[in-house]
Amino acid sequence: MLAARVVPCLDIKDGRVVKGVRFQELRDAGDPVENAAAYEAQGADEIVLLDVSATPEGRGHAVDTVRAVRSVLSIPLTVGGGVRRESDAGRLLDAGADKVGVNTAAVARPDLIADISSRFGSQCTVLAVDAARNATGWEVVVRSGAERTGLDVVEWCRKATARGAGEILLTSWDRDGTRDGYDVDLVAAVAESVSVPVIASGGAARSQHLVAALQAGASAALVASILHDGDTTVSDLKAGLSRAGITVRR
Repeated sequence: MLAARVVPCLDIKDGRVVKGVRFQELRDAGDPVENAAAYEAQGADEIVLLDVSATPEGRGHAVDTVRAVRSVLSIPLTVGGGVRRESDAGRLLDAGADKVGVNTAAVARPDLIADISSRFGSQCTVLAVDAARNATGWEVVVRSGAERTGLDVVEWCRKATARGAGEILLTSWDRDGTRDGYDVDLVAAVAESVSVPVIASGGAARSQHLVAALQAGASAALVASILHDGDTTVSDLKAGLSRAGITVRR
């Protein structure tokens, strides 16, 4: 049995870690290098680094931040934000990323997924999906949640994996920062429709929430606020998973 992963997320704006609710009202949550090093020491399986202002500001990811975070890590690093073309992905991989996430630009031009996958491999290609509930299920939202696309989330994940996405980073826009728990129905719907790993994101407050997401079909659980605010640690979350019978790396 593959071990479930616990993945801290660092949302970056102006070189600092930030966190909000539904991508709004961002507050400072520390230094990315210090946070990344601390979370690895606690037992994180990998780190996700998302430049949340790159797309709204029409720029690429802050590569210097990627290099600085990579310099203190020995675990895998996924980087997203501002990736619009294959060359953007290449710069992030050169700076130390192991995987690159694409979101808004991939919705606008789905062939971007195939471009990155064919050049660098599907194992490096992560589709980041921000999902909001609608009358029939969930629709993709882009530009840090500011724009609804009408695109069905499950169908989009199927199409993206067919184009070469090797992993899905699935964030519930409705649950982001709320601490109400992951949207397990969303997780299950996507996990059942694709053959690649799914990282559940949005809403974690305690280890039981991670258990529920993993039991719904996720391969990993992304956490942010509860770590940044010092409410818990990666090691404590993993202990909770282990008590629930879920295999983790200790």
